[in-house]
Amino acid sequence: MGVPEQLADKMSMAEQHEYLRSKFSRRTMMRGGAVTLGAITGGAFVPGAARAAVPAQTGRTPGQVPAAQKVDGALVAPFARHLAYGTDASTEMTVSWQVPVAVKNPYIRVGAHPWDLSRKIAAEVRPLYTPAGVGTGSDHTQYYLHAQLTRLRPGTTYYYGVGHDGFDPAAAHLAGTLGTFTTAPSRSEPFTFTAFGDQGVSYHALANDALILAQNPAFHLHAGDIAYADPSGSGQTSDTFDARTWDQFLAQTETVAKQVPWMVSYGNHDMEAWYAPHGYGSQQARFTLPDNGPDAKNLPGAYSFVHGNTAVISLDANDVSWEIPANLGLSGGTQTTWFEGQLKKFRADGGIDFIVVFFHHCAYCTASAHASEGGVRKEWVPLFEKYTVDLVINGHNHVYERTDVLKGDRVTKELPIGGTAYPETDGVVYVTAGAAGRSLYAFPVEDTYEGHEKKIDPFTSYVGQRDGSKKNVTVDWSRVRYTNYSFLRVDVEPAPAGRTAKLTVRGLAETGEEIDRFVIARKVRQG
Repeated sequence: MGVPEQLADKMSMAEQHEYLRSKFSRRTMMRGGAVTLGAITGGAFVPGAARAAVPAQTGRTPGQVPAAQKVDGALVAPFARHLAYGTDASTEMTVSWQVPVAVKNPYIRVGAHPWDLSRKIAAEVRPLYTPAGVGTGSDHTQYYLHAQLTRLRPGTTYYYGVGHDGFDPAAAHLAGTLGTFTTAPSRSEPFTFTAFGDQGVSYHALANDALILAQNPAFHLHAGDIAYADPSGSGQTSDTFDARTWDQFLAQTETVAKQVPWMVSYGNHDMEAWYAPHGYGSQQARFTLPDNGPDAKNLPGAYSFVHGNTAVISLDANDVSWEIPANLGLSGGTQTTWFEGQLKKFRADGGIDFIVVFFHHCAYCTASAHASEGGVRKEWVPLFEKYTVDLVINGHNHVYERTDVLKGDRVTKELPIGGTAYPETDGVVYVTAGAAGRSLYAFPVEDTYEGHEKKIDPFTSYVGQRDGSKKNVTVDWSRVRYTNYSFLRVDVEPAPAGRTAKLTVRGLAETGEEIDRFVIARKVRQG
């Protein structure tokens, strides 16, 4: 983007943002004849600045009529619906969607039946402006809309429709546009969730979505590198991105995400420097996630929620990544402090049996592209072990890999396919599930998975170091490796006090074939 190469790889995300804002300044934009509201006010969505139900102004040259005054709302259909739990998953849900041009008075209708959608709630508009030259796309504005629903009933299915002036989802001819969502239960009961990372837009990404929908999950976890609008992902000013890729991704994902809460964490490909100093301004326009993390404004990908007997924690690994340090130290250590506080709280809660943690960069992986992240191992692995986290899910490496049970970088228990781990005494199991749709990576040794097990002697991999070097390590903990498209299915089975609750974790290939299966078991506490 015009920064000298010798500087590009040394700039933080905040420095890149400052450079781009300077390069595409008001003077530059006016000289180029592309004056827009976004360009004059800084170029992007600013969290909290948009007003609910106020039509956004689109990019236009002086004298043009705003699109909201020109376009008949009846000709504009909402698309790219996606759900997310609120802070309380049992009573809060956010419905988000997109429109191709500005519309008047966007809203959501919601009710307990498809014929009863009388409750009408105004939506918040978050326009996102991207000038030509920032990325590979043309000068354009995207329009993201959000309706945060509260005081819902736990364990209840609701019907909803999204619309605007001229497009009323309650109209008989638009009944096919309605969707549903179900809030988390107020008590422990069996449920399923799914997970993967590194999806992007592709045939394989679409195929995985279809297979996930067939699992009927209560929610889905996306462990970062979501759309790949920035295919470089190196966290440098030489990165290029096309914001319109997000339109394709969200439309592709809608089949699942319109009815399954799509809970994301952020990876290196999700930092886009133009929109905000931390690189997440665009994601704050597209997603509304629980705001109970250490800093929802600057670290929106760190949050937690509870579904039944299971607590889920999302972390932002860009904050601790040594490999791609554009946002290294972003939280000043507050994320790790908050994370430990969450672990303490959940372990003290008698209603919570399992803690699942997901984030992007791998704690333990042997794929040649990225292998293991030293920053994650230093900051968080000791906490996983101290609080006996039940399952850690990562992406980043485009493969499926699962460890034996680990503690202190050592195998405490071999965990063959079909085996059972007891975190309280054994240690932690790590799964890399980064084969959701992007091009695949490779292992330094042969694959081994269900029905195709192969005994491999200890082999050499590496751990990324703070100075950018790679420390070679001998690996004897890589239990399952699969080099093809896949995802995780986790079945949660509660139990009464004194009995054993279980997580049955399965790796499923894009074909539906089971490639891995193991159980995490924990005795339920009395009272």
